Amino acid sequence: MPSRVVNLRVNERPREFLAAPGTSLLGSLRDTLGLTAAKRGCAQGGCGTCTVLLDGRPVMACLVAVETVDGAEVRTLEGVADGDRLDEVQAAFLDGFATQCGFCTPGMIMAAEALLDRNPDPTRDDVAEAISGNVCRCTGYGPIIEAILDAADRRRRS
Repeated sequence: MPSRVVNLRVNERPREFLAAPGTSLLGSLRDTLGLTAAKRGCAQGGCGTCTVLLDGRPVMACLVAVETVDGAEVRTLEGVADGDRLDEVQAAFLDGFATQCGFCTPGMIMAAEALLDRNPDPTRDDVAEAISGNVCRCTGYGPIIEAILDAADRRRRS
């Protein structure tokens, strides 16, 4: 099969590129578009390091064939901050020491963004469920959950 032109709206910008059949959304984001925040982890959808928002829903970008989402809206960690101003989730992660090595952080933040977009007042259980597909091997989940709850509070106050 020949390569195909794919059109996406990535972080509010239209992007058009060629993709070979079976190329993952993650591969296209990282290798073609140069957006490297979403990480290559397990490549099987089990770790969550590649989580991005696809039409507002969190997905494991390693599992999505990019040609199947032609025309979709994609949001990556690169599209979260407003210039040099961190958004509430990013700031809460920083202030709450919710990162250590940082490898899982982009996926965790994107899962948190999706949760807070649909539920501005989540419970601890809601947060735990929202990040359940994301693995952290360094920090543990306590600081991450607290940071997401703090971000929700910051959003409600703003």
